[in-house]
Amino acid sequence: MASRYPIPAQETRAETVVVNSRFVCTIAEARSVDEAMAFIRRVKAQYHDASSHAYAFRVGFGASVTDGCNDGGEPSGTAGKPMLAVLQGSGLGDVAAVVSRWFGGTKLGTGGLVRAFSGALKAALDVLPRDERVERKTFLLEIPYPLYERLKLLVAQHHGAVAGEEFGASVLLTLVFAVDDVVPFGAALRELSAGSVEMLPVE
Repeated sequence: MASRYPIPAQETRAETVVVNSRFVCTIAEARSVDEAMAFIRRVKAQYHDASSHAYAFRVGFGASVTDGCNDGGEPSGTAGKPMLAVLQGSGLGDVAAVVSRWFGGTKLGTGGLVRAFSGALKAALDVLPRDERVERKTFLLEIPYPLYERLKLLVAQHHGAVAGEEFGASVLLTLVFAVDDVVPFGAALRELSAGSVEMLPVE
């Protein structure tokens, strides 16, 4: 999985109308398939009077991603798959979207439905604020007291965080780093400690 990737910053909604049919797209962050399905159920309950609810989600990012979609009662292939294609092209990870439709009395046809559902999602993506997920790793580090202050400076220089400190015969630190910063910090640590201090990853 990529160490950093864009995600939805907050739940966002947009409404479109196509030939009297009303489409409301709701997008939110979903960090697991269970989270995505819970979000979908919540939107369906909120808009229980809608004619249909199609959805698509992408959990993860890059090579490590789980995709899912459903037409929600619309003709096969006219809603869920077009929505998933839009999500795949959005560059977002950990994202779920539901398009709720209120039928306006005029059938849109297969092509019209594909355009309407994908268009509803695009409209929501246009106004969606984005954030970034940064994968982080936690390490334990045991250091002698003389290195303590210099090590804390080193951690700050490499954008790390001290999550815990235990003072005994030596200092045991719990450190958290973005994945991209681990290797540069490790190199600086070896230089500071002349190779005498090792980072132990916490699973």
